[in-house]
Amino acid sequence: MMSKFNPFGFVQEVRQEVSKVTWPTRKEVWITTIMVLVMVALAAGFFLFTDLLLGWVVNWVLGIGA
Repeated sequence: MMSKFNPFGFVQEVRQEVSKVTWPTRKEVWITTIMVLVMVALAAGFFLFTDLLLGWVVNWVLGIGA
């Protein structure tokens, strides 16, 4: 048998669980954001270099770029 849904009980449980969460500080959020942006820039540079290199190799092998 299904129990009845109690919205007030649900809100109380949610508030109780949220109080257990360890929230990051503003400094931790800022540092993590910078780290993500740096990693995205590094990945973009890596894939740009790899794409250019592979494009050059394919053009050289096929003789298209000569």
